[in-house]
Amino acid sequence: MSDLVVPWGLSRMRPYPDRAVGPAVEVVLDPGELHEGVGATMHQFQKRVRSVADLRVTAVGEHVFTVRIDGSRGLDLRRHYDALSYALVGTPPALEKVVQAYMDAAGLVFGAFDFGLDAEGRVWWYECNPNGQYAWFPPSITTPIVFAVADQLQYAGEPT
Repeated sequence: MSDLVVPWGLSRMRPYPDRAVGPAVEVVLDPGELHEGVGATMHQFQKRVRSVADLRVTAVGEHVFTVRIDGSRGLDLRRHYDALSYALVGTPPALEKVVQAYMDAAGLVFGAFDFGLDAEGRVWWYECNPNGQYAWFPPSITTPIVFAVADQLQYAGEPT
């Protein structure tokens, strides 16, 4: 079986009725199982990453904040917040470069990027959410992001 994952589930549209599916539920399937029922609604398919940590990269204008999230016991860290730990870490220059390139190409001034970090240290991109949340982090992490958002709103368009 291939490691193809539907990370957010199929919601109430069930083209695979033999599977228990709902919000924030992962469904692992073989691409050969796909049939015309997949056209019933929108899906996001991605390769399963055996991650050792997750990275939430929040970009606000020129500022990039990377939070390493440890303790996830499965594919979806949102299922067990109580087991997670968070650390604001330096953003690797190569990662910052691609995040800024994405922001520029998409015309965004804010983006919350989700990445997985595997055991070999490779970073795997999952998604960019242009309205992603960050206030669920502890204040020591949230505060600099809040200041960056406020600065972006106050000084938008001014030279840095």
